[in-house]
Amino acid sequence: MDDVRRRPVTPTPTLKPSPPHPKASEALPRPLYITNTIFFTLFFSVAYFLLHRWRDKIRTCSPLHVLTFSEIAALVCLTASVIYLLGFFGIDFVQSFISSRPITSHDEYSTWYVDDHHHQQQKHQQPKCLFEEESFNITALSEEDDEIIKQVISGSTPSYSLESKLGDCKRAAKIRREALQITSGKSLEGMPLEDFDYESILGQCCEMPVGYVQIPVGVAGPLLLDRKEYTVPMATTEGCLVASTNRGCKAIYASGGANSVLLKDGMTRAPVVRFSTAKRAAELKLFLQDPNNFDTLSVVFNRSSRFARLQDIKCGLAGKNLYIRFCCSTGDAMGMNMVSKGVQNVLDFLQTDFPDMDVIGISGNFCSDKKSAAVNWIEGRGKSVVCEAVIKEEVVKKVLKTNVGALLELNMLKNLTGSAMAGALGGFNAHASNIVSAIYIATGQDPAQNVESSHCITMMEAVNDGKDLHVSVTMPSIEVGTVGGGTQLASQSACLNLLGVKGANKENPGSNSRLLATIVAGSVLAGELSLMSALAAGQLVNSHMKYNRSSKDISKIGS
Repeated sequence: MDDVRRRPVTPTPTLKPSPPHPKASEALPRPLYITNTIFFTLFFSVAYFLLHRWRDKIRTCSPLHVLTFSEIAALVCLTASVIYLLGFFGIDFVQSFISSRPITSHDEYSTWYVDDHHHQQQKHQQPKCLFEEESFNITALSEEDDEIIKQVISGSTPSYSLESKLGDCKRAAKIRREALQITSGKSLEGMPLEDFDYESILGQCCEMPVGYVQIPVGVAGPLLLDRKEYTVPMATTEGCLVASTNRGCKAIYASGGANSVLLKDGMTRAPVVRFSTAKRAAELKLFLQDPNNFDTLSVVFNRSSRFARLQDIKCGLAGKNLYIRFCCSTGDAMGMNMVSKGVQNVLDFLQTDFPDMDVIGISGNFCSDKKSAAVNWIEGRGKSVVCEAVIKEEVVKKVLKTNVGALLELNMLKNLTGSAMAGALGGFNAHASNIVSAIYIATGQDPAQNVESSHCITMMEAVNDGKDLHVSVTMPSIEVGTVGGGTQLASQSACLNLLGVKGANKENPGSNSRLLATIVAGSVLAGELSLMSALAAGQLVNSHMKYNRSSKDISKIGS
């Protein structure tokens, strides 16, 4: 892009957006309707009186220029009421006309106002910057950018098309941000705009960006898992979460570490198709589940990607509607797009032999994605992992500050019985979703898939003559990837690199994403162990009062 001449940036204070223009009626000392009633009544009363006196003088041939005191008073009142009515309605008309004019320059829509009390302070103090940290600065923009902002505001240039029209993603975000602040009258001060690669999210992560949100990232560990140590990044705004997970990691480490087993690795997608009769839908179901047809369907499905490999097909019939659940391996990608392309290939192939098949949707919720569903809890989706550890008795006492018997009783009554009483679906745990969400945000996963990825059952049992604690978490649907989506963003990529799972594993495709899934399960194990111990020892409230409360004086902030 050619360099454009920008206006010099002066240290002019950034102030709050202009409030609505005051109207003449706002200066009245009493409610508007009362004032209007008084003057309208006065106008018509004195007008009637003067007209009546004028008629009488004509009848009696009295001089019209000779006025009595009452007639003089009536003329004064008439003049006053006319002045008021003309002034009130005239000024309002002019102001409404002025406020309806289109914006003609950047200088007009970037005019800011100072509160009266602040303005009075400036008369008695040395000049200083009036910008408060919470108000937003007027960005120095070129005349060309000013014109584009006006086009966005007027609607002649769609906001979503700025990147393609300008060829500069950061500039597009800046223009969109300015236009948004002007049209909404709200400041986006505090949301950073600079120091972000907007090119990296184009067409992949987020549309119409106006900045980015900062979330602090903490680390828990080392987590000793399968004889290897991992420092786990967690992005969260909840106090105590990282510290609690870190304590669980310490207990696992002191007891010799945890072990994990990957039970299954397969992403699913389930389209819904419809036929004219249930019999016809059943014929397709039998065709798809016939082992003799699986190889042919696999060849068609696997054309979609180098890494997609069809594993199985399961069908559910509802009247004349058929739900087809495809499951396939997806390498190091989470794989939603990959499996969807494979499913589309198969549907196109089936259309030849089943021309009466009506494809209602590529997803029929039998998958099931981003929803709590029994099919994921039973069949699994993504990576199915079980992780276990034996925590020594002395570690339970010294690190976790409780005892094995208390943990066993609490786990049975809370995670198992309590969840059953609540009718939980995959929620037989203390707070698996806390750890899953924090790691997902830090590593660029889809946070919405926390729903099914947090399906977890936590089991505890006394071992070694009842002295030590065996604890495990079973998670059937951890949906993670190390390529694609948000994993390629700079911050998220750095977190993946910290875990040693960044990008695709060329030697053993899929091993990085599988390792990430086991780390998630190991971290959940640590989090479950620590929270359950805090509950058993009665430490939860005290710890949150200490670490999860704001230290700011809210009353002062509000004032």
